[in-house]
Amino acid sequence: MTELSLVVPVYNEEKAIPAYLATVREVLKGVTDDYEVIFAMDPSSDRTEEIVMEENARDPRVKLLRFSRRFGQPAAIWGGLRYSSGRAVVVMDVDMQDPPEVIPEMVRIWREGEFKVVIPQRRSRSGDNPVKRLVAYCAYWFINKTATVEIPRNAGDFRLLDRLVVEELLKLNETNAFLKGLTAVVGYKYRLVPFDRKPRSAGKGKYFLAGGIFIGFNGVIAFSGALLRLMTIAGFAMAGLALLATAGLIVGKLSGWYQFEAGLATLGVLLLFLTGCQFVGMGILGAYIGRIYEETKRRPIFIVERAVGFRGHAETDIRTHEAAGGFIGPDSAAEV
Repeated sequence: MTELSLVVPVYNEEKAIPAYLATVREVLKGVTDDYEVIFAMDPSSDRTEEIVMEENARDPRVKLLRFSRRFGQPAAIWGGLRYSSGRAVVVMDVDMQDPPEVIPEMVRIWREGEFKVVIPQRRSRSGDNPVKRLVAYCAYWFINKTATVEIPRNAGDFRLLDRLVVEELLKLNETNAFLKGLTAVVGYKYRLVPFDRKPRSAGKGKYFLAGGIFIGFNGVIAFSGALLRLMTIAGFAMAGLALLATAGLIVGKLSGWYQFEAGLATLGVLLLFLTGCQFVGMGILGAYIGRIYEETKRRPIFIVERAVGFRGHAETDIRTHEAAGGFIGPDSAAEV
């Protein structure tokens, strides 16, 4: 078993990979030589795959998982976890916004034996625009107020996981793999390590504000039923407001200070408001039903078309992926 695995999801990152590997190799010199770097790659239109293959030819510790189509970053992370062999696994991005320089401190804490999970936490979000900061603050506040588990603020997927934690995560079999929440679900004692997030080393980010909102919404749906309860409360509140408005209209009519004919516009606005609330409620309910639908289909989280550099996996991966919600392609054995 390898001591340390780095799981790095990539998609069109030909410019970032060389700088990342150069930094990681330098950083790990004083940590361990017994490591592997797993690039979990959605099919890319640039030279990402060729660059990883060239690096693998020079250094067999660099490995490649190529998926059959774009499954997204969460699924790529899950594939990397499935193929990792390290006693500790670090999940991080290739753009060096997750600084490799933090890895030695993470490994040191893990080696002490008290903590099975080490999570770098951003000191500030000063690099984000005001809208993104507001969305992040509201998302973390809401999910930690409503979820059954605590998810640390300002902490992404960048983290170190002990092999015991990884094995428990892989048993969960959830179609929507929200790592931040699922790490909290399996438990184990964790330690936060403050760090400063850097600008991207190269290339462009693949996640924008809308993508971040979607991921956050997915986390709320996955770990809290609070939106359903809020929908019920809002329904009663709107019904009560409608009753009060009706009573006010009747009183106004009887007292002579209000005429129905003059209030048709108000009534129309009220009806539109209530109808809008109904549609919001239906949308929230639909999100939960959609999650149930996705889970009942039991489709694979990922499908590996090509696995390069992994020895000893070919005979077992088909079985373990079927059990864990991910499949390996039929030609992968030729690459190990």
